[in-house]
Amino acid sequence: MESLTNRFGTIRRVGVWVVGIVIILFALSFLGNFAYFFETVQEQEIGVRFRQGQIREVVGPGVYSDIGLFVDIQRVSTQAIPFTVQDDEIITQDKQRIGLIVSGDIFRPNDTIQIRDNWSRYRGIYLQDNLALDRVSDLARQAMKVCIGDRTFDENIIGTARDELRACVDSELNDAVDAFGLSIENLVVPEVILSPEVQVALDAIVQSRLATEKAAQDELRERAQAQAEQARQEGEIRVEQSRLQEQTRQQTLLAELEQQRLGAQLAVIEAERTNDLAQLESERQLIDSRKANELLAAERDLAINTALADAAEEQARADLANQTVLANLLATNPDYLQLRVLQVNADALNPTDKVIFTPEGTTPTLVLPGPGIVPTVDTTGTQTSQPAEPPATDSGN
Repeated sequence: MESLTNRFGTIRRVGVWVVGIVIILFALSFLGNFAYFFETVQEQEIGVRFRQGQIREVVGPGVYSDIGLFVDIQRVSTQAIPFTVQDDEIITQDKQRIGLIVSGDIFRPNDTIQIRDNWSRYRGIYLQDNLALDRVSDLARQAMKVCIGDRTFDENIIGTARDELRACVDSELNDAVDAFGLSIENLVVPEVILSPEVQVALDAIVQSRLATEKAAQDELRERAQAQAEQARQEGEIRVEQSRLQEQTRQQTLLAELEQQRLGAQLAVIEAERTNDLAQLESERQLIDSRKANELLAAERDLAINTALADAAEEQARADLANQTVLANLLATNPDYLQLRVLQVNADALNPTDKVIFTPEGTTPTLVLPGPGIVPTVDTTGTQTSQPAEPPATDSGN
């Protein structure tokens, strides 16, 4: 009985736990419609925030939380979705079959207006890469058929036609995906596929074309060789004629140059003669001018010297007038003459001069003082020693 009771107790506890877990899960699922916390939008994503089933805003990378009635956040990748589409059989305008491979990158919109306008219709394309790839692949095949079908075989595969085909597919495909808010970038056409039959036919056409072009080229080459030979012969004749003409022209030119040289020499001689005559005339005029200047200078000097002589003569007469009067006065007054002589002699003596009177016909002897020498003056012819006197300087007669 106790074991049965324990078993029921265990079942009851398990049932309580199960009911609790169910209630918690239901509460969490119910709460998920009213709040979200710390939802992260990565760098390569944009977030679309909803409230009450409507887009509230489009946000960039970051961490977001919200509480409200039926709130949610969806993430849209902004990374490129690479795609490659291949169609092995497309009919050209001239009924040829070719294949085509197209590659590119799909980008979803990151513009709020486009997302708001297109979210309800293309939500799956924005959130799931495979849906976007499928839709773009279908549209790419359609664009490929349109662009190839509008062109001939040569216009699709030869030369720069590849660039024109790529540009056409790019334009057509972007126009088609624009309705979904998508864009296609980096679109390339890496390969145009040709079936074996078309490749064989194309090789045959190319070989035939090459053969035809080779024959035409051979014919053109033979014509060119014949024309070249004819041109060579004509060229030799023209060269010989040109040589003779050039020789004649050079001789004529040399004769003209010789004549010009002689004329130039004659002109130089005439110019030198003219210059010599002009120089002689200039020198003659210079000499005449110089002589005229010298004559004028001499005449002026003569006039100046004459005036100076006259002035000197007048000055001399003026200077001699007083002396002449004095001489006449002295000649008529001997006493006055004697007085003037005495006065002149007296004026000639200084207070420090010494006068020695000697007999007529004798010469005084002066002895300058020195070590052991006493000054002696012999005035009578007989030497007489006298006491030493201070040396005197004779400044007069």
